[in-house]
Amino acid sequence: MTVQFPTVQPDTPVLDQVQADLACLRALSEQDLLTLATEVRDFMLYSVSKTGGHFGAGLGVVELSIALHHVLNTPEDRIVWDVGHQTYPHKILTGRMDRLATIRQAGGLSGFPKRTESPFDTFGVGHSSTSISAAMGMAVAAGRQGVDRKVVAVIGDGAITGGMAFEALAHAGHVRPNMLVILNDNQMSIGHNTGGLATYFAKIWASPTYIALREGSKRILEHVRTAWDLAKKTEEQMKSLVAPGMLFEELGFNYVGPLDGHDLPQLVQTLEAMVDLKGPQLLHIRTVKGKGFSPAESDPVGYHAINKIEAAPAATEVKKASPPKYQDVFGAWLCDMAAEDERLVGITPAMCEGSGMVRFSREYPERYHDVAIAEQHAVTLAAGMACDGVKPVVAIYSTFLQRAYDQLIHDVALQNLDVTFAIDRGGLVGQDGATHHGVFDLSYLRCVPNMVVACPSDENECRQLLYSAYQHTGPAAVRYPRGAGTGVVVETTMTAMPIGKAVTLRTGKHIAILNFGVLLEEAAAAAETLDATLVDMRWVKPLDEALLMKMAASHERFITVEENMLAGGAGSAVAEFLSRAGARLEIHHVAIPDTFIHHGSQKENREAAGLTRAAIVDAGGRPDAVDAVVSSII
Repeated sequence: MTVQFPTVQPDTPVLDQVQADLACLRALSEQDLLTLATEVRDFMLYSVSKTGGHFGAGLGVVELSIALHHVLNTPEDRIVWDVGHQTYPHKILTGRMDRLATIRQAGGLSGFPKRTESPFDTFGVGHSSTSISAAMGMAVAAGRQGVDRKVVAVIGDGAITGGMAFEALAHAGHVRPNMLVILNDNQMSIGHNTGGLATYFAKIWASPTYIALREGSKRILEHVRTAWDLAKKTEEQMKSLVAPGMLFEELGFNYVGPLDGHDLPQLVQTLEAMVDLKGPQLLHIRTVKGKGFSPAESDPVGYHAINKIEAAPAATEVKKASPPKYQDVFGAWLCDMAAEDERLVGITPAMCEGSGMVRFSREYPERYHDVAIAEQHAVTLAAGMACDGVKPVVAIYSTFLQRAYDQLIHDVALQNLDVTFAIDRGGLVGQDGATHHGVFDLSYLRCVPNMVVACPSDENECRQLLYSAYQHTGPAAVRYPRGAGTGVVVETTMTAMPIGKAVTLRTGKHIAILNFGVLLEEAAAAAETLDATLVDMRWVKPLDEALLMKMAASHERFITVEENMLAGGAGSAVAEFLSRAGARLEIHHVAIPDTFIHHGSQKENREAAGLTRAAIVDAGGRPDAVDAVVSSII
């Protein structure tokens, strides 16, 4: 079935007024607010179908975004979003409607909140579970400065599974800053909607009368121990019957909810009552991901993000088959490996679809563990399994493994435990930008004792290196990129490649190009231009030291190529080894310079970072090249 998106930009008279002056949003009538919600949703459907981008989450928070900007004096009052992929309505409301067509494109709007983009984006974010900590920091800062500023954190029921969120909740309950946390529950993972009764009690709990009565009763009864205990127990029992708020109350928050997050008048009324309350407050709302677009409501996973809607091909046009994505190569390998080894279990921190584990989760449900957004737990869970004879494979994005670095070192590597890391999204990922690029992993992995680290150059090598790493007894990581492979044949057989052994693909003169990972095509083209030797290194740790010494004896210059930061990366490993070995030759590094690469296509990312065949040729022909490469003498 073909999904129909608007083909003509919708009329948005109320939204147009808001674009001209956000202050008018605070003066809108209830009916105008409802009209505005329709216009924002219609414009988002139209715009994202033209550009691609995150989709379902934004549709689910249209009413919340409007209510927040209607009640709060933004940007003086602070809204801190979690993860950030739901902020398209927020961007539309805050003067960026005319630039939404540039979202996630080079030089355009970021797909996430970004402080340098707008004063309304109070905190940059791409990872999850950070909003409560950041908002608490802002609330504490306001208190210290004597500023009467409202601070609101918006966190989803998925993001609140992250340990950092609970650390912040516990601390806020202790410090008791004036702040509001909004829990956006759209997957029923917190509790079931309890209907009209819950809504009724929510209104009561948010009312100043109830708050005054409850706080007054506490002040009176806390000196009468028996009466106080009875009153507190009665209140807790009543609330446990109608709302899942006991946990938050015990942490020190005044809990209100759950409310219908699409009931805009009720949201406005509740927010107006809560933002002036002192101390930590928590509002629990229930929303529907993809609200207002039935295909997205029916398939919230599939419509989490969408690609640009292209025109249908002509009837006679035959669509060329695309190579498999690296995540799917991993997913197929995982199932094949599980069939051979019953000890294998798969672990992912909430990235089942993105990591290619859907098939595995269905075929081996008892061996599949989705730990939610809890990267630290994922790694230590694997360590515990490895202690007692299970062989865990942790499928995790490179940028998310950064969050479990302590566990990687202390719980896995220090104990030399048999855990295999399948590291997806290694390198530059494109439109998601700096928060999601996996460009630090080669640097932060190779310095850890006991680790072995592989970086395949194509999808078949990815499969075989996954198998090789899995056969290794000890911590091992295979790092591969986002997106489709190169189109090579992926062999169904699994063959172990010797750990730490490279392969020479072309023999040339004077210059040796040492390629680490998926820039092999660029390196090969440069090798032809330079008549250089080309080596597919395959392993960052351990290096093929025997081959490097052989090449050093017969070549004048090395060029290392990698999609990783220059500092501490694979090229640095080569330079360090040659220095220790006393080899004397020029070595140039083609890697990502000391800067963050912003959003754009993967091709644009690589061009911005200088990861091109032209840069490699420059490194071979211009010893003074400093823009795209770094030159050093060993």
